[in-house]
Amino acid sequence: MPQIFHPSTNTIAKGTIFGGLFVLAAITWGANGWLRSSYVTQVDVVRDQPVPFSHDHHTAGLGIDCRYCHYTVEESSFAGMPATEVCMGCHSQIWKESPLLAPVRESFRTGKPLAWTRVNDLPDFVYFNHSIHVAKGIGCESCHGRVDRMPLMRKAATLHMEWCLDCHRHPDVAVREPGDVFRFGEEASSPVGMPPRGVFEIGARSTPDSAGHGLVEKNHIATGQLTDCVICHR
Repeated sequence: MPQIFHPSTNTIAKGTIFGGLFVLAAITWGANGWLRSSYVTQVDVVRDQPVPFSHDHHTAGLGIDCRYCHYTVEESSFAGMPATEVCMGCHSQIWKESPLLAPVRESFRTGKPLAWTRVNDLPDFVYFNHSIHVAKGIGCESCHGRVDRMPLMRKAATLHMEWCLDCHRHPDVAVREPGDVFRFGEEASSPVGMPPRGVFEIGARSTPDSAGHGLVEKNHIATGQLTDCVICHR
């Protein structure tokens, strides 16, 4: 029987198969990089706001506690956004004619709330409760980063599922003493041998944190349940 295909087509067939695998791997790598890019995650991207509010100035400069503006963070799933009256409590006395604060004065005059843009916004299918994290000793800095160094608010972490799960698997890395939950940087306490607690980094620790484990037990954190699906998806 005559040969239909030339022997050289074997090389072409092998090249096509292996080439297809390389193309598939490249597409997978590219898609993974795209999903983790700031374009998708919005990490370190400053969002437009009705007023260019500076956490750097108010938190680090003036020493205003997080709870002064985010007043429901200890008792509600939502941290709360400051009412215009909260802003005007100070700005009816200082910088009261500043052009930058014109939207605040207009909101106060009309009674229409300022439409702040959410910076850290989880999908609707994810359940997150600020109050339980605060009650268990998880500091603002662990998720929101060094807010005290942000002239304009930006997202500090991806908030991807793997990021949340790694902290749920190792809560001893992020847990703090109650008095340090609303502090930032060097002012916040750290377990012995650990740097000041900041944004949780995946894979940042490979050894047990004994001081952190002590706080986990002290704060009654049920580590055996933290990775259950129902914790975040209800």
